[in-house]
Amino acid sequence: MSAPRASGLSAFEVGELVAELAPLVTGAHLAELVALPPRDLVLYFKFDAGADGRTLVRKLRVSADGDRPRLHLQTSRQERPDGPVGPFFRRCAEELAGARLRRISQSGRDRIVVFEFEDAIRGERRGLVAELVGRHSNLVLLGPSEKVLDVLVPPPGAAKSAPRLQLGAPWTPPPGAPREIAGEMGLRARLSLGPSESEARAEPLAPLSFLVQEVLGREVAELASARARRDLQERLERKLERARSLEHGLVQRLAASQNAEEVRLDGEALKANLHILARGMAEIAIPDPYSEEPRERRIELDPRRSPRENVEWVFERYKKLLRARESVERELELAREKLGHLSELCALCADSTSDAQALEARALSLGVLEPQQATTEERERKTPEPRKPYKLFHGRNGGEIRVGRNAADNDDLTFHHSKGGDLWLHTADCPGSHVILCLDKGAEPDPEDLLDAAHLAAHFSPMREATKVNVHVARRKEVHKPKGAKPGLVTLSGGKVLALRMQPERLRRLLDPTRT
Repeated sequence: MSAPRASGLSAFEVGELVAELAPLVTGAHLAELVALPPRDLVLYFKFDAGADGRTLVRKLRVSADGDRPRLHLQTSRQERPDGPVGPFFRRCAEELAGARLRRISQSGRDRIVVFEFEDAIRGERRGLVAELVGRHSNLVLLGPSEKVLDVLVPPPGAAKSAPRLQLGAPWTPPPGAPREIAGEMGLRARLSLGPSESEARAEPLAPLSFLVQEVLGREVAELASARARRDLQERLERKLERARSLEHGLVQRLAASQNAEEVRLDGEALKANLHILARGMAEIAIPDPYSEEPRERRIELDPRRSPRENVEWVFERYKKLLRARESVERELELAREKLGHLSELCALCADSTSDAQALEARALSLGVLEPQQATTEERERKTPEPRKPYKLFHGRNGGEIRVGRNAADNDDLTFHHSKGGDLWLHTADCPGSHVILCLDKGAEPDPEDLLDAAHLAAHFSPMREATKVNVHVARRKEVHKPKGAKPGLVTLSGGKVLALRMQPERLRRLLDPTRT
């Protein structure tokens, strides 16, 4: 039994969801933000390890999809996207990485959910607003004082009045009264799984959220599939119409080329009557030697040509028609083959059970369709990543290690691209790159990752050929920049010196991650 058709969430239902989800994620740290362009993201919330030493991770899906905006725990497996994700998602990941979720709440009893984070980038507070308001749904990143830092869907540039979401201005909720549903039935009453599905599944941790994931998520997939089929069918039908026009034109050209034999006979007749031709004649009528009945053969001439040139001109027309007939026959065969493929694909596309992606792949492989051009939104996602002041490496056990590129980048990395609890490393006896080993709040460094970071500090310095290197290791909050100091120069108020014995194989693994 299929689920009843549902629309977007009402303000009452958003309140229900927030009340259910808040206790499950409040207080957790944002371990990762996975973008799902064009309108979704998944927040990976990690709780500190419990008494049993196990770490709990919960995934929260936030969707600004115009058909079914929604919010729910992600209990199903989530595939990660390939390729660029876009500037908004990159900014969110950078600003919110490692932050703690202080609070999740509903704004103004409307279809708006506000995530309040603390200890975000540079220890500041950040906010993420999910405006789940139908086709105008949006995601907004907030900075201190609730000022707008970035917007997923910017306001149109041709707006007659000042846009509501202006970068640097305080966020204000969208206008209009909250969307209500008569009687406020609530999620359980309005959404339901089929009986067989309900019996096959145990009661989840968040039952209302589970309904949103399963029922609305399924509807989103169905709507996306239908839209993809519709878009593909429109593209195929445009190609089909062009293919029909091409076939019609080729049929006409082929019919014209069938006159080649008559043109040859004209040439033979002219050749036999060359003695009566004269320059200046536009036409000649001679007895038709190839007809059983007495009749005249009227032949068009070029008055500017001599008699012999006219004979050669007619035979050249004959050869041209022969060549044209051969090429048109080949073109017509190919056109009809393409027409058949397009007609078949259009019929398959009209079937609601067909897979648009598979049909498009087939159309591309047959050469009857070209790859679709990227949308404006997709082109924006392909904007090159902004330059970062560090090179990125990963330790043996997964630790993220950032290495400054030059003296100015060292300062930027240390004071703008790291947290106070991260580890800072630098060669003790000579200049070199600043190295940051990123850590979760309150975490101790993994010994293997620490050794990897120290090796990188030695390698990106004049001591790269040495077998023993002393490396400063300190918490980033113990690193200070003296006023007026030249780029890269810092002082330490703590830490220790690690006597490092270089391991060439370890360094090779770090520099060439394809090595096993």
